[in-house]
Amino acid sequence: MQITTFSDYTLRVLIYLATRPNEKTTAAAIAQAYGVSFHHIAKTAQWLSRHGYVASERGRNGGLYLTRDKTEINIGAVLRQTEADTSLVDCMKSDGGDCCIAPSCGLKFALTQAQEAFYKALDQFTLNDITQKQTALSELLGL
Repeated sequence: MQITTFSDYTLRVLIYLATRPNEKTTAAAIAQAYGVSFHHIAKTAQWLSRHGYVASERGRNGGLYLTRDKTEINIGAVLRQTEADTSLVDCMKSDGGDCCIAPSCGLKFALTQAQEAFYKALDQFTLNDITQKQTALSELLGL
């Protein structure tokens, strides 16, 4: 399976913030650390804020920070949310797609099972689990 760039950036923002649990940071700093577009990170940060994973404060002492403990942020749950509107194949779209063999094809069932297995595997991990090497992550991010 492949996740969207949006999901990738969502996880990257969470990982970055998890390496600095008691500090606020900016979307610009996160974008610079990963060498990616500020606008993409800002959009991701906005989504994370709307869904209660991070908070954002404006002003001189403002910035982004986690609103939940790292042990309470489940990776499978995050990806289910970020990938909710993404279909593996056309027939899995919410409108049923435009595949002429969909009524008789077993591919949708098979892929749905595979997708659920993917999420179940990720349900075993929290943000804390994937950021155990906090010192190494901080160094790689230039923090």
